[in-house]
Amino acid sequence: MNDYPEGYLSERPQWASVRGWRDVLAQRATVAGRHLSVFLMDAVGLAVLWILANYTYAWFALGIIAYNLVPWWVFAVIVVEGAVLWETFGSSFGQKIERRALRQPDGSAPTLKGRVLYFLFWHLCALPGVGFLLAPPLHERLSGVQLVQYEPRGEVPRPWYRTSAGVYVVLLLGVTILAAVAVTITWQGLQRLFSDAWKTAPFWRALFSPDMSIVMAAGRDMIVTIYMAVLATAFAVIVAVPLSFFAARNLMRGPLARVLYTVLRGAMSIARSIEPIVWAIIFLVWVTALRSPFAGVLALWVHSIADLVKLYAERLEAIDSGPVEAITATGAGPMSVLRYAVLPQIVNPYISFTLYRWDINIRMATVVGVVGGGGIGSRLYNYLVALQFPQAGTVMLMIVILVWAIDYLSARLRAKLA
Repeated sequence: MNDYPEGYLSERPQWASVRGWRDVLAQRATVAGRHLSVFLMDAVGLAVLWILANYTYAWFALGIIAYNLVPWWVFAVIVVEGAVLWETFGSSFGQKIERRALRQPDGSAPTLKGRVLYFLFWHLCALPGVGFLLAPPLHERLSGVQLVQYEPRGEVPRPWYRTSAGVYVVLLLGVTILAAVAVTITWQGLQRLFSDAWKTAPFWRALFSPDMSIVMAAGRDMIVTIYMAVLATAFAVIVAVPLSFFAARNLMRGPLARVLYTVLRGAMSIARSIEPIVWAIIFLVWVTALRSPFAGVLALWVHSIADLVKLYAERLEAIDSGPVEAITATGAGPMSVLRYAVLPQIVNPYISFTLYRWDINIRMATVVGVVGGGGIGSRLYNYLVALQFPQAGTVMLMIVILVWAIDYLSARLRAKLA
């Protein structure tokens, strides 16, 4: 019964099991993702360049605001065809980012015929998506050209201005600057910048003629501003330190951990994108505190948490894995690894980041005071509204001295920890 011919029994072929089909589909999806990621980066890059160029031309040449001067279907065709042409006959922006290039099977550069065939078969096979059902993709099989990981070795790199990606970056920067000028600067405003400068003379005279009678009262508000920054930073550290471990990619592994990481990073990005002055307005409405500095502290606290979580987590992601692996190999538990391998690498950077954030909060505490968040900012705003320029100038000088002193102290402390 055991004398079967050799090779009579074999494993089930890959296509005959659900797991095999799942592995095949995952492999095809990975290959498609690599190709499409390059294409999408190039298409989005060209779309942004086209929109900015249209806006700039419409504003300067036609005097109107328009983001696209052609029908949207023409815009879509230009973007898609431009991205494919760029990838096929040049070194595109997406290829530079992904470090990929079109090469023949032997690693040499493709011929013109191969590039033309790649361009044609890309439209027939890759654009509909059916070409990615095979491995390698059908358009690569038919053209003999492949999009592969490519690192130029032993080759003299071409100057950036002689590459299509370099030219694209220059064009994008130039058009972006022109569009920014069109959005923010008017000819009348530019003329008044030079012709109406004399109107600010009373303010500058007041700035250098301080009213010393308000120094004591402004000094008390200055102390409140410092306390606001200290409280906001201290409370933010208490929350941000534990959260940073859940926001570090190298520590959050597994499906559930990855979901938590994504949600936490997204929430912190949203909180960080809202300026402290907006948070101050929200908390002024929310807490209805008798003492408005409380709303200012809360505003700085929320923004500081989001900022510190990002800084702390990025430092955790950059730790040396050698000590972690060495201590783990001894059979140590997670807490021992954390104590002896992770914490020694992050203590000084965490303190440095905290001092840096405290330095920022000193400045932000002045800004949130403008909307009623307490501190020296509220006094400065009241003086400016009342056109009391000598008093406002005095407060500004005090703010400058405070910010300079805190910045100097913070820089010295960070240098000690470096």
